[in-house]
Amino acid sequence: MSELSVGKEILSHCNKCTLSLAHIILVMKEDGIVGKCQCKTCGAKHMYKDPKGTIKKAPRKKRRKSVELPIGELWQEALTNCTSEPKTYSTKTQFYTGETINHPTFGQGVIEKEMDGNKIHVIFETDYKTLVHNR
Repeated sequence: MSELSVGKEILSHCNKCTLSLAHIILVMKEDGIVGKCQCKTCGAKHMYKDPKGTIKKAPRKKRRKSVELPIGELWQEALTNCTSEPKTYSTKTQFYTGETINHPTFGQGVIEKEMDGNKIHVIFETDYKTLVHNR
């Protein structure tokens, strides 16, 4: 067997080709270990990877998203917790968390939180909306 040196051929695992293929040695480390090599098939340059040491990893399992209630159920629950009479929505009126509003387009909604002093986050039967108020 010939000694390893720069310019000689070696078998290495190529991540781009995902195979163990012939490579040309580009860099040798001081202790005689192959540093970088170039795949003769695709031309990719990378660190030497021993083809015997490459282990295929099992595919990652996808995380399950936490089960959330549908928006309609969240809206219904929020409505049952409100005791105030619904106010008609207007950008000039000031609203507070927990109040119920009647919006001309989106219908009845419950204010979940106030943001930035002039915005409110409202849950409606079909969607969440951010609306302006107190202008």
